[in-house]
Amino acid sequence: MTVSTTLRDVIGLPGELPLLGESVLIMIDFQNTYRTGVMRLDDAEAAVAAGARLLAAARAAGTPVVHIVNDGGEGTPYDIRAEIGSISDEVAPIEGEKVVVKQFPNAFHGTDLEETLRDLGAGGELVIAGFMTHMCVLFTAQGAFNLGYRPTVVAEATATRPLRAPDGTTLPSHVLQAASLTTVSDLFGTVARTVDDLKASTSAI
Repeated sequence: MTVSTTLRDVIGLPGELPLLGESVLIMIDFQNTYRTGVMRLDDAEAAVAAGARLLAAARAAGTPVVHIVNDGGEGTPYDIRAEIGSISDEVAPIEGEKVVVKQFPNAFHGTDLEETLRDLGAGGELVIAGFMTHMCVLFTAQGAFNLGYRPTVVAEATATRPLRAPDGTTLPSHVLQAASLTTVSDLFGTVARTVDDLKASTSAI
């Protein structure tokens, strides 16, 4: 099978990873929603652990951090007023870190995220991690690209779940995750496989 040229290569967009210290970190929906119950994701625990390492590295580098939460309303797995919808303790915001509440997969839609990034002096580079890879991570990366930002998704700090495909077969979570990250890297942004890959690019200054 011949591998197609990416749209990024066709257009001439850069493929190198950004410097963490010159980016803004966006932590998407790291909520307890995805660690238990009906919305529990495969590999959620590993992704939270990776997210915690990424968050620690960003704070050490002086990188601004924005936390995103999905508010689905009272009684839902996304109830941000309840423990189930709260940001997990391992990646909880600290004083001075903005929390943006959204209700759509694209975290820019109907929120003040773009205004927040302007206030932070974002130069264009965004590092994205969180849940779910095929949904809010993918569509926020697309939204960022459409607004002129340069998003990078940290693969190991994302996770998703198996779903029924249109042909009736089951699409495993790792396949759906790989397809989603491939969609990102085809056009919308770059993908760092691990937190260490991103940190390595930062330490090379």
